[in-house]
Amino acid sequence: MEKSELWALKQLSAKIRRDILQMLEKRGYGHLGGALSIVELMSVLYGKQLRYDPKRPDWEERDMVVLSKGHAGPAWYCALAEQGFFEKDWLYTLNDGGTRLPSHPDRQKTPGVDMTTGSLGQGTSAAAGIATGFRMKGSDQYVYLIVGDGELNEGQCWEAFQYIAHYKLNHCVVIIDENKRQLDGTTKEVMNPFDLEEKMKAFGFHVQRVKGNDEEAIDAAIDQAKSITDQAVCIVLDSIKGAGVPYYEQMEGNHSVKFNNDEILQINHKAIKDLEDLIEGGSAGSCIN
Repeated sequence: MEKSELWALKQLSAKIRRDILQMLEKRGYGHLGGALSIVELMSVLYGKQLRYDPKRPDWEERDMVVLSKGHAGPAWYCALAEQGFFEKDWLYTLNDGGTRLPSHPDRQKTPGVDMTTGSLGQGTSAAAGIATGFRMKGSDQYVYLIVGDGELNEGQCWEAFQYIAHYKLNHCVVIIDENKRQLDGTTKEVMNPFDLEEKMKAFGFHVQRVKGNDEEAIDAAIDQAKSITDQAVCIVLDSIKGAGVPYYEQMEGNHSVKFNNDEILQINHKAIKDLEDLIEGGSAGSCIN
């Protein structure tokens, strides 16, 4: 990857992360942790890898995204807004009555959203169906399935994975956000996932594991996944819930955060300012200290 390309992706990551912090503070609460853990992934997808046209969100030849972990919708909305699918002012209507940006993605409300998600596990089957449709019509389109590690408690995910692997649907790029935490605690405490990389290999996938906050590594992994022609493909993101802001990374209850006291508001304002400094010309990076 050229340095200029990497710089552009890091700038986009900073913008998406800033937008998430601003929109959730404006809302007063929201699913912060799982949105922040996929910021760099969204940056790579919408900054480089995806084929799309923001002026024609229903373009038939577009690649598609299925955010099965629908509670991370804020990250998706911010990426879409930054890339021109809709006005950024929409971000501040999150979950309002009559909004085009509901708490969980709805394909009938938001330009650029290809699948309604939020009932965990169902996005895996939807992505498998989309990939099957692409193959049946001889299309070279890709569908990117983003699924959470806590979400893998759902048996439906594994049924879909078995289907994807059996039919070698390599144009369905399965991306597992392994941020190691879910609503009620760590994934090991709630329902030990054991080694997700080895499990996916056992299911028949070609598997890569990359750092969740490394745009260059994520981009390279997607390129490699696209080179596989005879096997299903999976990328495991070794990510951190609340990534990019140490205060949120360390917060025990960072699945859904309330902006209801002076301490958290001060932390959030500082993080936003640091990100804006990066965007305006500082040295772009993934973490705000």
